[in-house]
Amino acid sequence: MAKRGGFPGGGMMPGNMNNLMKQAQKMQKQMEENQKALEEKEFTAAAGGGAVEVTISGKREVKAVKLSEEVVDPDDIEMLQDLIVAATNEALRKVEEEAASTMSKLTGGLGGLGGFGF
Repeated sequence: MAKRGGFPGGGMMPGNMNNLMKQAQKMQKQMEENQKALEEKEFTAAAGGGAVEVTISGKREVKAVKLSEEVVDPDDIEMLQDLIVAATNEALRKVEEEAASTMSKLTGGLGGLGGFGF
């Protein structure tokens, strides 16, 4: 008996391949929609007990910086700089968390694409 090539167990049937392609296209469309929704959101974080507040878009662009009057001390500019950096980094972390959470929901917790280990 001649041995067929391909995957053990007979490989994929053409119908299964079509279904897999449809699922991949659907997932790609959902990923694009989720990316667009993320880019339209804004993420705000504060530092120094709310003395500095930074708002960042889902595109990772700084949209606003708010400073309380008491944090503006000409003799301590370094503290203000540190607070702005801290608030900006926290807002960026929020964007990343949202992106990771959205991707996890989309893939259903699969490790890689469809469990293929990519």
